[in-house]
Amino acid sequence: MEDTKIFENRKALILEFMESELFTPMRIKDLAELMQVPKEEKAEFRAVIQSLIDSGEIRVNRRGLINRQSGRLCGVFEAHSGGFGYVIVENRRRDIFIRREDTLGAMNGDTVEVQVVRERKKSEGIIVNIISRAVTDLVGTYESAGERDSYGFVVPDDNKITGDIFVLKENSLNALDGMKVVVHIVKYSDGLRSSEGRITGLIGMKDDPGVDIESVIKAHHLPEEFDSNILKQAENVAKPVSEADRRGRRDLRDILTVTIDGEDARDLDDAVSLSMDPEGNFDLGVHIADVSNYVQERSALDREAFERGTSVYFPDRVIPMLPTELSNGCCSLNEGEDRLTRSCLMKIDTKGRLLQSEICESVINSNRRMSYKEILKLLTGTAEARLQSECSYLLPLFRQMEELSGILISVREKRGAVDFDFSETKVILDENGRVLRLEPREADTATRIIESFMLAANEAVAEYASFQELPFVYRTHEDPDPEKIKSLRDFVTGLGFSLKIGRDGVHPKEIQKLLKSAEDTPEYALISRMVLRSMKRARYTVEADGHFGLADKYYCHFTSPIRRYPDLQIHRILKDLLRGRINGVRLSHYDAILKDVAKQSSERERRADEAEREVIKLKKVEYMLDHIGDEYEGIISGVTGYGIYVELPDTVEGMVRLSDIPGDFYVFDEEAMEVRGKRNGEVFRLGDPLKVKVLSADKDMRTIDFAMIRDHDNAGKPEKKRDRKNAIKKERRKKAYS
Repeated sequence: MEDTKIFENRKALILEFMESELFTPMRIKDLAELMQVPKEEKAEFRAVIQSLIDSGEIRVNRRGLINRQSGRLCGVFEAHSGGFGYVIVENRRRDIFIRREDTLGAMNGDTVEVQVVRERKKSEGIIVNIISRAVTDLVGTYESAGERDSYGFVVPDDNKITGDIFVLKENSLNALDGMKVVVHIVKYSDGLRSSEGRITGLIGMKDDPGVDIESVIKAHHLPEEFDSNILKQAENVAKPVSEADRRGRRDLRDILTVTIDGEDARDLDDAVSLSMDPEGNFDLGVHIADVSNYVQERSALDREAFERGTSVYFPDRVIPMLPTELSNGCCSLNEGEDRLTRSCLMKIDTKGRLLQSEICESVINSNRRMSYKEILKLLTGTAEARLQSECSYLLPLFRQMEELSGILISVREKRGAVDFDFSETKVILDENGRVLRLEPREADTATRIIESFMLAANEAVAEYASFQELPFVYRTHEDPDPEKIKSLRDFVTGLGFSLKIGRDGVHPKEIQKLLKSAEDTPEYALISRMVLRSMKRARYTVEADGHFGLADKYYCHFTSPIRRYPDLQIHRILKDLLRGRINGVRLSHYDAILKDVAKQSSERERRADEAEREVIKLKKVEYMLDHIGDEYEGIISGVTGYGIYVELPDTVEGMVRLSDIPGDFYVFDEEAMEVRGKRNGEVFRLGDPLKVKVLSADKDMRTIDFAMIRDHDNAGKPEKKRDRKNAIKKERRKKAYS
């Protein structure tokens, strides 16, 4: 009895130690040594360990490492380029950190079973089983082991996939050294040996024109060519608008209507009209291409559109959701041509209140195709004589549009809509696909006009659908996670700003107030990014759960059915309603399919966003290859434990490594989000100006390295945190009283 008690006490002691912060996975003999087990008791110690293993309370992996066994969880592995990663478990407060040696060969996106081994400041775990693989094919660069060798390797483009893919010569498709290829994985890594693959496609030599973008397309499994039967179907339905097509539709061809898009746009899916009624209210018409008239549900065209989900836009090409016969042809609202549309007609008073709205099937004939640049020139009086002469009859319309847009923007601001002012980048290529220049794309009066009108139509349609209790696809932006918002509040408080959090969480108006209070301070860039990180990603849902960022209860995507599948689905639902076809059968049908539509649309949108961002980043790196040694004035856009990110005026971002900053040893203060010299107290934080020189650019790694250029005006200033907070508060008081 006494021996049993001693045995149990020793088990409890071992388990207690393994729960402490001193413990890391180790071999049994190392654990015995660390716990100072006498030589004569080591056999008994091993018996205790074996008992714990048999009971499932601890485990030993294939490398002989011992670990505390607790509950197993299922989640998605999110890999890091350093080889480690995190398992994201739904509805779990903390992600589970996985060391490089404990990944079991899991790749980014794999669904895995994880064993939690520690719960302290952060959760740590070991992947014990891979449930399903997310990666079956990938893109990389083929490297031959040598002419006489019978194998080679594929180095993955995705830096989250660590380890090369081993390829036998007979499975290489005779790929050349340095060629971009598609490889299919036939045997996955077990954490010790490399994955093995078979090359299934040759893209081209990695430095050849267009191969970089083609590689991204293949890596994200984006479909390029349309099947011949889909193209044939598109040709069959792409007919000019006939008298029969116009029958039963509201004829709006006599209304002054324009399209306003980018200069290089080809798929014109929205047109606008505006007039004033006798009472001084605005009559706004938003007319959207009736794609549902040409793409019938369950047709080959529809199935392909559902699979693609969205059009994808790259600097040198567009991968459209629909064939060009439709997207650039009969569905595009081209100037001077009759087009079938679905119109949202809104009456809005001078305070921006929606007095009434109507959705109808219509036919329009656009009077003029305008670009954003042309509108801006006309409104600012800088248009050339030819443009002024041709558009003189349209200028009063554009003035009215500018006025109404300003009113609508003001209304959204008052209710608390959050506006993130981040510049986008337009990449201009030459005929060989090389970057000529980068153009920051910022919102101006013309883009805001169209954005305001499209938002108004999307809101009106969503509210109408909810009122009619239609099965529908809404655009939802959920409230931020309370923990992230509390962390944001604590962070901005440390900078001298405030964020009010109510009992039910944060209201978007409070986020808006925070951003406005920081608008003219060096901290604005930092606070904007921290706010963005605290937000959830918008997605498509079948419930009207509201849009936090727009501070709106009802919102949907109605205005782009040529390039977004959820918009096309909404048009079908509205068409059934307007034609009196909403009955029990149709309601059951929509209830059965709309969740899948929302899920698929959200996933395809995410895929397209990731591919577009990757290409832009790739082209920025390529652009900087021609500017090695050049000097620039930039702004600090990020600080980390290994470097300072600097953004240039053309939106290129690179890094100054902390180890490369001379004069002191610099450390990252995560709480203050700043880099500080240990001896001299020199501080670098987001929003500070910094002069840099381009050191290197690496297309394979997607990285740009800068060197800091020091001068008297440019160097970071030593200062105390308290002094900084007081200076911010003083500046805010000055703004408040001025």
